[in-house]
Amino acid sequence: MNTKKLTKKDIVQRLHQGGDLLHRTVADLVQGVLDCIGDALKAGKTVELRNFGVFEVQMRKARVGRNPNRPEKPIRIPAQKVIKFRAGKELRLHVKG
Repeated sequence: MNTKKLTKKDIVQRLHQGGDLLHRTVADLVQGVLDCIGDALKAGKTVELRNFGVFEVQMRKARVGRNPNRPEKPIRIPAQKVIKFRAGKELRLHVKG
């Protein structure tokens, strides 16, 4: 497992090691969960995973930005949807150690 990041492949391998399910079945289940979360966010729903956190879509307001190479010329950045994540209490405590 890569020490700098956790990939979907790492998750599948870890879950596969701990059970009797086929590797392909575990991979399909993990992908299914990710697809469910993505579809809910696309529909504008909030995804709440108890003891883990909350994913939600918010609108970021339009604003004026600057090109670092030409800072004298302002650039209009349009409003856009962004995904926000708020960690749950148990996840925050787990990460703190």
